[in-house]
Amino acid sequence: MARTHVSFDSAGIEIAAHLYTPDTPTADGGPRAALVVGHPGTGVKEQTSGTYAQLMAERGFVTLAFDAAYQGESGGLPRGLEDPAQRIEDFKAAVSYLTTRPEVDPGRIGLLGICASGGYSLAATGGDHRVQAVATVCTAEPARQFRYGADGSQDPAVFQSLLDASAQARTAAARGEDPGVMTMFPDTAEQAGALGGQHGVEGWEYYCGPRGHHERSAKFLAWESIDKMASSDVFRAVPLIGPRPVLQIIGEHAVTAWMAVEAHHAATGPKELHRIPGASHVDLYDKREYIDPAVDKLTDYFTTHLAK
Repeated sequence: MARTHVSFDSAGIEIAAHLYTPDTPTADGGPRAALVVGHPGTGVKEQTSGTYAQLMAERGFVTLAFDAAYQGESGGLPRGLEDPAQRIEDFKAAVSYLTTRPEVDPGRIGLLGICASGGYSLAATGGDHRVQAVATVCTAEPARQFRYGADGSQDPAVFQSLLDASAQARTAAARGEDPGVMTMFPDTAEQAGALGGQHGVEGWEYYCGPRGHHERSAKFLAWESIDKMASSDVFRAVPLIGPRPVLQIIGEHAVTAWMAVEAHHAATGPKELHRIPGASHVDLYDKREYIDPAVDKLTDYFTTHLAK
């Protein structure tokens, strides 16, 4: 399996990516099925999306893990912007890039989205008929998570206060002042637990501790991300996916599972909601005892639905 640094254009923004290719030829010597793999919010391609891309390449797929626009090694200003429309465009641009690769069969391309990219990959599939199958791992829909919280029980006043801060930041920028950024993680795991319970602790351990830390994982958002998400609902496109299939893999104990369930009910074609026993949301980022059965399921799914 070889990993190559590549880049492609997404609405005028240069996207940095890693292309993973199996190092053995196919039985007929022809091109392979391919997957675009998207990372969680504030993540980068060297973290969990890279893990899944490598493991799926070892299973025989060409895979492309990329940094979203405004994040990681990709271009775009302001840094740390989470723009749902651009995130969806990044997936479609990645599909376009794969269609130009000689080792890829352009008629056998699928999407694999993890966490925030789970929601974005569903929306991209709904609007792009070149995608033959989509799968997600621990689906999250960022606009819903900011409005309602990871577990869906957040006081609506919380999001209203974030919109106040976003408005103030826009005014500051218009006056030539520093608008600042929204910090995503507190200083300690204990503080993260006080704010978000065990889910918050696990997220802090992955992004801020040695478990999954990466220097380009920014851990902040540009404030205008908030008001962009206020009007976003990427699940609106889910009914358009059918008759193409949808697979969603979630942890048995994931507090975010309600979002995957909502998307599952909205899907109109073949669909499956597959639970990994014992796993939380963040467990599926890096713990091999949970990732390996997820990859087994993904391999069976994409082998079936991206067959010649």
